[in-house]
Amino acid sequence: MRYSVESDPDTTARAILKEADMSPKHSIEICNHIKGMDLQKAKDFLELVVEKKVPVPYRRFVGGVAHRKGKGFGPGRYPQKAARKILKLLKDCESNAEYNGLNTDELYIKHIAAHRGKVTRGWMPRAHGRATDWDIHTVNVEVVMQEKEGDNGQ
Repeated sequence: MRYSVESDPDTTARAILKEADMSPKHSIEICNHIKGMDLQKAKDFLELVVEKKVPVPYRRFVGGVAHRKGKGFGPGRYPQKAARKILKLLKDCESNAEYNGLNTDELYIKHIAAHRGKVTRGWMPRAHGRATDWDIHTVNVEVVMQEKEGDNGQ
């Protein structure tokens, strides 16, 4: 599997998570929300999601998703399993950046994307000789981080 974006190895760090056993919908919503965030802010957000203190706002997969507490907060959920795995991926990417000599305090998430992976087919026997699909969905997540440029007077 290759990355979907090109990156300069001197100024960026990247990591990939292959065939992770988690919900594709949850991971896509998390990635859409944290894209462009500072690394530390994204890690803090994901830790709060795991503790069920802050929900992930859902924008795409909103069918049947309840609104959450908070002023003006719309549909959202607490996808703990996906948040834990993406948090670990961000920490791995931070380690890669440190190894490459980048300043980890100045990193932001330039690109992050979740793609559906392989589906392991399974079934659960039911009454009267029937069966229900019991599939395991996997996800491939890629992240590219870059150091922030100078303020340039802005």
